[in-house]
Amino acid sequence: MNKMIWRPFTQEKTASRPIKIKKGCGAYLISEDGSKYTDMTSSWFVNMHGHAHPEIAEVVGEQAKTLEHVIFTKFSHDPAEKLVNDLSKIMPRQLNRYFFSDNGSTAVEVALKAAYQFFKNTGVENRNIFLSLDGGYYGDTFGAMSVAGVNSKYHSVFSDLFFKTLMVDVSEYHGESEINLLEEREDEIIRALDKKLKEVGEKICALIVEPLLQGSFGMRLYRAEFLERLVNKVREYDILVIFDEIMTGFYRTGKMFAMNYCNAVPDFVCLSKGLTGGFLPLALTVTSEKIYDAFLSDDKRKTFLHGHSYTANPISCAAACKSLEILLREDTLKRIKEISDFHRNHNFPNATKRRSLGTVTAFDVDSDEKANFIVDKALENGIFLRPLANTIYIFPPYCVSDEDLEKTYTTINKYL
Repeated sequence: MNKMIWRPFTQEKTASRPIKIKKGCGAYLISEDGSKYTDMTSSWFVNMHGHAHPEIAEVVGEQAKTLEHVIFTKFSHDPAEKLVNDLSKIMPRQLNRYFFSDNGSTAVEVALKAAYQFFKNTGVENRNIFLSLDGGYYGDTFGAMSVAGVNSKYHSVFSDLFFKTLMVDVSEYHGESEINLLEEREDEIIRALDKKLKEVGEKICALIVEPLLQGSFGMRLYRAEFLERLVNKVREYDILVIFDEIMTGFYRTGKMFAMNYCNAVPDFVCLSKGLTGGFLPLALTVTSEKIYDAFLSDDKRKTFLHGHSYTANPISCAAACKSLEILLREDTLKRIKEISDFHRNHNFPNATKRRSLGTVTAFDVDSDEKANFIVDKALENGIFLRPLANTIYIFPPYCVSDEDLEKTYTTINKYL
């Protein structure tokens, strides 16, 4: 490795040297020495259809020869317009305004800023508090870090710079066998929230959540019924709602979006990660006509003054269009169901808190050290996993074979 490189989320003093990858093919990463690794994390959740997918690679190359980029203020282009048209067919009809950005953190930042300015533009003052679920992770920009809260295990060093966020407890879901206790706990949380909203509800701008699955906290699940109650409660106080579907979107949870498991429709949805099939950075913040209209004015101060140099990059948009087309094919949807069924039909007998949602499955071991040990042994056997503290999860691309899933389960169980 070039020693000048500073890696993300890595303690360089103690971390092992990285494996240099020369090629990706389907579910596999191939290293400089020819070793092959099954990518069971989808390379940080972005790679949906497999590495170097030939159809996406082809449209990327063709678009690069036609229009590589253009400023997205005075100009527009076909790839961006096609992507919005394609997404509009699968988004809730109330969400019909699309703001482009570059990555998940900025998609969240756009939603937070737009929510705050919405109230300013409509003459409502002092809506300067945000509401979030405890354990959330929304990215690494300051707004995204702030709504993760001062107790975030990722961002606490910056907590004295955060704006005010109130945290809501989460009723963690482990299965129907605990349903009575879970419902009691959900009732407690909603009652506590109601009490807090009676005190400061008129000062709260927006609620932000990762719907149903809190990824970086350890793939923590909670029920759709709880999410729906939460949204209905905050709406009593005209609080806006933001769903961060950056990780959960595009059938990762078994449905197109995690929000499809409940009747709650947010005011904003943030999309990124799998949007381009893992090829290029791209993000969208999708909102409603009501929000959009609040920014229409002869007063330039009501303009949403936010943007990025690479907003709606045509190559990224072309990749996203092709990725969405592949996703909606019958054989892809069939494979997503097969992966989900595989998780349900296979077990980790010596693990605790096993949970699955769609193509994602996870479990806990009794220490971070044990999780790291299992992950290291998996890598020796050609399987790339990445733990979240004492949680091990499997988050495969949709092209993964049953044989590779079987090998992953067998290897993990061997070392458990």
